[in-house]
Amino acid sequence: MSGNSEIKDRYLKLYKDNIERISGNSSPYINFFREAAFEKFKTLGVPSKKDEAYKYTNLDTFFEHDYKSYFMPAPSDFKKAEEFRCDVPDLDTHGIILLNGFYPTIYDKLRQLPSGVWIGSLNEAAIKFPDKIEKHYGKYAQSETDGLIHLNTSLASDGVFVYVPEGVTLTKPVQVVNLVQSEEDMFNQHRNLVIVEKNAEISLIVCDHTLSPQKFLTNAVTEVFVGENSHFDIIRVQNEHNNACKITHTFIHQEKESVTSSNNITLHGGLIRNSTYHYLGGEKAESYSYGLFLTDKWQHVDNYVNVDHAFPNCTSNQLFKGVLDDMSTGAFAGRILVRKDAQGTNAYQKNNNILLTDDARMFTKPQLEIYADDVKCSHGATIGQLDDDALFYLRSRGINKRDARLMLMFGFAHELIKNIKIEPLRDRMDNLVMQRLKGELSRCASCLVKCDNLQNK
Repeated sequence: MSGNSEIKDRYLKLYKDNIERISGNSSPYINFFREAAFEKFKTLGVPSKKDEAYKYTNLDTFFEHDYKSYFMPAPSDFKKAEEFRCDVPDLDTHGIILLNGFYPTIYDKLRQLPSGVWIGSLNEAAIKFPDKIEKHYGKYAQSETDGLIHLNTSLASDGVFVYVPEGVTLTKPVQVVNLVQSEEDMFNQHRNLVIVEKNAEISLIVCDHTLSPQKFLTNAVTEVFVGENSHFDIIRVQNEHNNACKITHTFIHQEKESVTSSNNITLHGGLIRNSTYHYLGGEKAESYSYGLFLTDKWQHVDNYVNVDHAFPNCTSNQLFKGVLDDMSTGAFAGRILVRKDAQGTNAYQKNNNILLTDDARMFTKPQLEIYADDVKCSHGATIGQLDDDALFYLRSRGINKRDARLMLMFGFAHELIKNIKIEPLRDRMDNLVMQRLKGELSRCASCLVKCDNLQNK
């Protein structure tokens, strides 16, 4: 039996042993999808390096591990979660906290914000807003090749729900803090749904933190609907320890003349895999996808982006950058699909990476698949070291070698950070990136875990 078959069997057993408990903690409509998703996962299993989309990422180390299957927060954990404070003091947001994939609040699991905006538990939303859940849940997170998406549909019990009604602009961002904490090694999943109706606008900040040193595996799926002429921004900040594996799948469905932006900033983590799917489902839709990761030791970060131009006169832009130190590795795969009827498409993709040592490795694979003839599309990728000429120029101005290297690396990274529209968060990211480049950010924000002692080999 192959290793992948053994891994698949492990999670098939997890489903069979826990499905009654999972269903009992979930809404009937969400439960409706579980069996079909389970059958799909039985066929696909956990991706291996034989799968083209995961060619450079080995998930076996984390998926072979024995975890405590599920964790329902106890009352004492509610208090821990509610006491957590973001370390960006000037960041004014509507806050949501998830603890190990659950919404850890006894009361007010759904909150109404100004102008009819709702945020809170997906499970509670399925009961209160069945029409909205039935219209959008499970409609965008589709895959014929990635079994992890179907594993999430089979097993996820709760997650975040955000609803912005037609014509509403939420001036204050919504911030989701994903906390992972347990006395035992843990596998957790959560499912999120964001609905932004016609002529609406919202920014969503997602912060991932680990609060204890155990081995963690997270497999999360987020579905986003962006209505006609609406604006949606999502900024994900990943800052976890080296014993954590974070896998995210974000599906963004856009209607005509909508504008979306996604920005993944990975400061720390043992193994990170971010998959982002943009579907431009209406004329003149615009999509902007950004990513920055900083790695050292044996860390590995993989960013996968798929942009589907299904309608005419749409625009997409991808820019991803990585700075790799020590023996760390990274991967980027960006696919742009321009369908036959998508004339007038503008699509751009760029991936630039800096290797700080001879042992660091980066794999990049830009892809264009074009079936229309009236398009402007380009892609490019670079992997190299710091520019010797630029370094010499700074040294000749009296700047020492260490500071000159830091200035070049920070300038390289800031091109991504400047796309964050929320000023306090942008300033904080500048500060954290500089700390990371200096080697000072050896543990996660607001976390007591000593990452230097956690090496994911």
